Amino acid sequence: MSYIKESLGDGETIITEAHFPWIYSALAWAALIFLGIFVIGIVIFIVMMVKKWTTEIGITSHRFVEKRGLIGRRTNEIALPNIEGVKVDQSALGRILDYGTVRIEGTGVDTVTTPNIADPVGFVRAIQTAKEHAAKG
Repeated sequence: MSYIKESLGDGETIITEAHFPWIYSALAWAALIFLGIFVIGIVIFIVMMVKKWTTEIGITSHRFVEKRGLIGRRTNEIALPNIEGVKVDQSALGRILDYGTVRIEGTGVDTVTTPNIADPVGFVRAIQTAKEHAAKG
């Protein structure tokens, strides 16, 4: 079971979960195919895919949640009312292929920057919608 699902409180629901863009997996596979004859290609593939498989990023009805790690676990959680600002960073290629990072600034010193995710603008829209629903009720 995913960390986000395990950590849900009473009445809390998952609004959306972010995913790595398809280009991320394509680059990992390219490293394996083109550099696989060297050990480095296999290592690059394994590192990239473990990162993809062990990273969870989501918005619930109460908070932003990011979890990373295979054996150890590192989480960042910011309650929706404590999110002060959200920024999207997309390169030209990121705009074309629809991926980028999202920087979430919370009250105080909390700032979380996601790895490259697919549809970062849609993810920001989900944050804003969840914040509006949380403020209403």
